Amino acid sequence: MRAKCSVFIATSLDGYIAREDGRIDWLDQANASIPPGEDCGYWEFISTVDTMVMGRRTFEQVLSFPEWPYGQTPVVVLSRGLTELPQGVLPSVSLSKESPEVLVARLSAGGSKHLYIDGGLTIQGFLDAGLIDEMTITRIPILIGQGKTLFGPVERDIPLEHITTHVYEFGFVQSMYRIVGKSEEGWETTDHTQ
Repeated sequence: MRAKCSVFIATSLDGYIAREDGRIDWLDQANASIPPGEDCGYWEFISTVDTMVMGRRTFEQVLSFPEWPYGQTPVVVLSRGLTELPQGVLPSVSLSKESPEVLVARLSAGGSKHLYIDGGLTIQGFLDAGLIDEMTITRIPILIGQGKTLFGPVERDIPLEHITTHVYEFGFVQSMYRIVGKSEEGWETTDHTQ
């Protein structure tokens, strides 16, 4: 059985996940408005995840945080250019050049049940492969005008089923969607022109 692949991410209202240079200062400022003890469902979500998959840029961003946020949860960093991990990285972090399909098959065979897919290009690659099952997207009430988009161009329409939306009193709007129109292995058609 293939592991479930989920996205849990925040975007600006105009659909960006970071500035062009990768900074998320706008998100840090918005997070400062969240009342103490509120995490917008993050810990409930992350408690169901047994493996994280992220791209190199996201990994480098996480390395800049004061503390490693994922404990001993296995983290796979997808990168074609990175040949080794920096010194001092936990042994739970590994590097992979595999395609989304091959990686998910390997992790599923190894016992992973729920993968957290993070990083714009990584999410786009998994979506294109038909491997994303659910997405939780929190829209932050700010327009930043330009930056790195969450989705970018898609090769086909990707129909979504709306599951729920929660509006927080501090202005965040969080929606969960299920991706429909694909089989257990990915898209039902391999014809990317449809």
